[in-house]
Amino acid sequence: MEFLENSIRVTGKKGSIEVITGSMFSGKTEELIRRLRRAQFAGQKVEIFKPSIDKRYSETRVVSHDDKSIISTPVDNASAILLLAGDVEVVGIDEAQFFDDSIIEVCNALADNGVRIVIAGLDMDFMGKPFGPVPALLAVAEYVTKVHAICMRCGNLAQYSFRKSEDSQVVLLGEKNFYEPLCRNCYNEALKK
Repeated sequence: MEFLENSIRVTGKKGSIEVITGSMFSGKTEELIRRLRRAQFAGQKVEIFKPSIDKRYSETRVVSHDDKSIISTPVDNASAILLLAGDVEVVGIDEAQFFDDSIIEVCNALADNGVRIVIAGLDMDFMGKPFGPVPALLAVAEYVTKVHAICMRCGNLAQYSFRKSEDSQVVLLGEKNFYEPLCRNCYNEALKK
């Protein structure tokens, strides 16, 4: 069952964690921006954070692959989010996979204090293995949305981020020059080559 944000009625101050996950090029950041903009339009106080390591498009903005963007604060570690969040109603976090496991404690602490957390990140690395703290965030979240890209080889729904280079380090920032979204079958075929 898909999370439908319009079907939830919130009364009083209620914290929650919403995780948006999927492969690269699946629209995670675009959905994150859409939800945060709606909160801003509603007059809620929103703060947005991203890991300082992610400078692909901008140092101070969260930017989707289709050039939608929203102002953000880059942070070196998850604990900085607690210090900078202040008196907010909604906290947005992009690229969750680049944080360490302390992001889980940060999100829980904020949600326990009545803050709505909207966080996006890859659920699997290029090897098809659970990526960083995202699987644990999925476990503690009230709402999970898994988005899919389209397989670049066959057109089916894609859930894998296939790395086209030989580089074996887990964190390798890149775009279409290094990665392509693939379905399970095409991903397994690509690994054989």
